[in-house]
Amino acid sequence: MEPLSLSRRDMLTLSAAGALTGASVPWVNALADSAAVRRTRGKSCIILWTDGGMSQNHTFDPLPAPLGEFRAAPTSVPGIHICEQFPRIAQCMEDIILFRTMKTPPGQHFAAKYAMHTGFIGVAGLQHPSIGSIASAELTPAGSSMPGFVTIDAGYDIRTDGGAVYRPSGGYLGPQHDPVWVMDPLKGLDNLRPLQDAEARRVELLESGERAFAEQYPTMQVAAHRSVTERAIRMMQSSGSRAFSLDLEPEPIRTLYGPHRFAQSCLLARRLVEAGVSLVEVIHRGWDDHQCAAYNMAVRAPWFDQGVAALITDLKQRGMLDDTLVVLMGEFGRDAGKGANHNSIGWSTLWAGGGLKTGQVVGVTEKGEIKDRPIRLGDYMMTLCTAIGIETHQESGQSHLNRPVFQ
Repeated sequence: MEPLSLSRRDMLTLSAAGALTGASVPWVNALADSAAVRRTRGKSCIILWTDGGMSQNHTFDPLPAPLGEFRAAPTSVPGIHICEQFPRIAQCMEDIILFRTMKTPPGQHFAAKYAMHTGFIGVAGLQHPSIGSIASAELTPAGSSMPGFVTIDAGYDIRTDGGAVYRPSGGYLGPQHDPVWVMDPLKGLDNLRPLQDAEARRVELLESGERAFAEQYPTMQVAAHRSVTERAIRMMQSSGSRAFSLDLEPEPIRTLYGPHRFAQSCLLARRLVEAGVSLVEVIHRGWDDHQCAAYNMAVRAPWFDQGVAALITDLKQRGMLDDTLVVLMGEFGRDAGKGANHNSIGWSTLWAGGGLKTGQVVGVTEKGEIKDRPIRLGDYMMTLCTAIGIETHQESGQSHLNRPVFQ
């Protein structure tokens, strides 16, 4: 993760000397305490990624008039207001934490996407694994018939994406922890039908050849390739692969989410975590609103509000919300007022469920400026990992130089 301002040794030394108060400690612990985060045995996570940079002042941190373009509306938690465009999400506020004071590294789209997926600033020649790949490695049982990490392409609504594409990957953890990509939620995955006799024999032959080759050439690359092949075969043979088919979902539930591709992607994400996938990321592009942010948000609001609220409500009704953390975020926010420019200071993310202390806002902004509790990249990502049961201080892999890398 991004280095904190004090080393662990410095922290212990200064704490023992009484030089640190609770307010001056780098506040990853305070952030975790605010959300009542405790070490878990491993929970599922659904990330709803708004690619391009969602405007916090047009969503979850409305500005007062005359700066604000949308009215602040009450939620189901007294004293907490969000923009009027999201009445359904507002009624889920008791299950939500709003983090309003994100303070992450500035930069262009790709660098910010990389940082918010990995917890690290990019380093030349080293590909850090995304949070989904770490969840795959840490939380998915060995031999699981379902992949540990799935990404769903929820498409565009308004084509304002900044043109910088980041694709989550396993990095130095290996391709076996790359995501399985669903390019169209309505079609699911190809070639997941049960194997016929002739196909099963060909698969047995393939497995035999892979096994013999791996025994003769026991390298990391060969092992990773074999792992990917085995994962594909397990999925083809598993009844859990039915989770990829939205056609099997009852029509009333599909109607609850609404017809938009983003909303149906949220429904597919619920089906996948229900079937045992550790982390699902729904990627929706088109949020780089350098022009007409308020108009664009008004266009998006009906299907976005319905899809997010339906996911939270559906998980709760199924008794899954305490064991599933829903995270809504992008690479940064927008500047105060019309939201025409990128801004990585004082932007908002939303968490729901996860068995955390919800129904609250963490951090205070005023006219776009942080007034209390800046949330830095390392603190945020470490808290996220802790919330879903990932160990944050351990050796997690080998770099391309065969040196150990720590999460």
